[in-house]
Amino acid sequence: MRHSFHAARPASSGPSLIPSARSASRPSLARTLRGLVATGAIGLAGTAAMAAGMTVESTAFKDGASIPAEHAGDSGTCGGRNVSLPVAWSNLPANTKSVAVLLSDPDGASGLGVSHWVAYNIAAERGQLTTGEAGKSIPGVTVGVNVAGVAAFRGMCPPVGDQPHHYTLTVVATDVAPGTLPDGLTRDALLAALKGHALGGQSVIGLYAR
Repeated sequence: MRHSFHAARPASSGPSLIPSARSASRPSLARTLRGLVATGAIGLAGTAAMAAGMTVESTAFKDGASIPAEHAGDSGTCGGRNVSLPVAWSNLPANTKSVAVLLSDPDGASGLGVSHWVAYNIAAERGQLTTGEAGKSIPGVTVGVNVAGVAAFRGMCPPVGDQPHHYTLTVVATDVAPGTLPDGLTRDALLAALKGHALGGQSVIGLYAR
C-alpha cells in the first residue's frame, strides 16, 4: 500500500496535483484504517475464543519449568520418590464424558519415547488428580501399563548427564463413558481405543535431568 502515500510532484509549475492526490488517497487510507480495526477485532475475538478453550495445568510445575524431584523414580539414582503428578483440567469440549491422562518422555529411549503414565476411565467432572492420588488404579481411575510393563505411575529417570528431558503431561477429552475401557491398556492400546472418540487434548511440558 506504500504507493498510496508516495504521490509524485509534477515537474511543471502548473496547478499542483498534490491536493487532488491527497484527496484521492483519503478513501484508501480510510479503508486501510478500517481494515486494521477489523483485523484487530478479529484477533481479539480469536484470543477470547482460545481463552475459553480446554486448559490443563499442574500445581507441581509451570509449563516449561522443572518438575520437582519427588516425582522422579525411586530406584537407583533416579533421585525421587515416585509420586504421581497432580493434574487438573477445565473447559472441556462439549459432550466430554471421560478423560485420559498420559505422561511421556519423547526424549527417552534415544529419542523413541518412553511412556511413564497411562490413566483413563476418569469422569470428566472429576476435574483433577491430586499429588500421589493415582500412582495405581483407584476407584474412578484405571492406571494402565507403563514402559516397564507395570500398571502404575513410573517416575522420571533420564540417563545421567543428559540434557533435561521434556516430560509431556497430556489430558485427552473423550466421549467414552467412564469405566468403559478395560484394565491393562498400554499407551498405544489406549490411543488405538480412543480413535474416533477423542474430542480434544492439551498438554503441559516439564523438564527433569539428573
